[in-house]
Amino acid sequence: MIVCLPVEGFLEANCYVWVDEKTGHGFLIDPGAQGEAIWERCEREGWVLERILLTHGHFDHIGGIDAIRARQEIPVWIHENGIAYLRNPRLNLSAYFGKEITVDRVRTFRDGDLFRLQADPSRFLRVIHTPGHTPDSVLFYDEAEGTAFTGDTIFQGNRGNDTFPGGDGKLLLQSIRERVLTLPGETKLYSGHSGPTTVAAERPLYLS
Repeated sequence: MIVCLPVEGFLEANCYVWVDEKTGHGFLIDPGAQGEAIWERCEREGWVLERILLTHGHFDHIGGIDAIRARQEIPVWIHENGIAYLRNPRLNLSAYFGKEITVDRVRTFRDGDLFRLQADPSRFLRVIHTPGHTPDSVLFYDEAEGTAFTGDTIFQGNRGNDTFPGGDGKLLLQSIRERVLTLPGETKLYSGHSGPTTVAAERPLYLS
């Protein structure tokens, strides 16, 4: 089950809970703001958060982490290229919005790594590295359910911004064409700042 928790900090963004309905265990993806509200919703629902996974290190995807970890110390994971973003408010852009956000005590992953649910190891998300918006941008792909969390790589009818520090427009388009749009057409894409879409719906915008 996927639950979208829209959050509002300096920018609106989508936080997601990927949760196994049988066990109530799951992963929290991109808690960008309002960490207390996210935590309270998870508590009300009885969800057990095993990990916090980050699609990339921009402030509007990490800003709620400290409030959540004040309630429970949940492991936080980011691509190995993302550590610099978590440590540097200028790289993660928070410095330009009047609040310097940093995150420590994190673990790193690489392209192809699997995040298995401890409560049911048959359920997992696979990391697909999609650099271009940032060097650390990734998708989290659930092949069994045909869903992917795309962060700011691709949106409904649009693509991520490539003008921020570390952005690369050519690499972003390559990532979209070779790493996103090669997924099965029915794959549902959940982004950081738009409604859901599918691979089939987005292909004509990039492969014509």
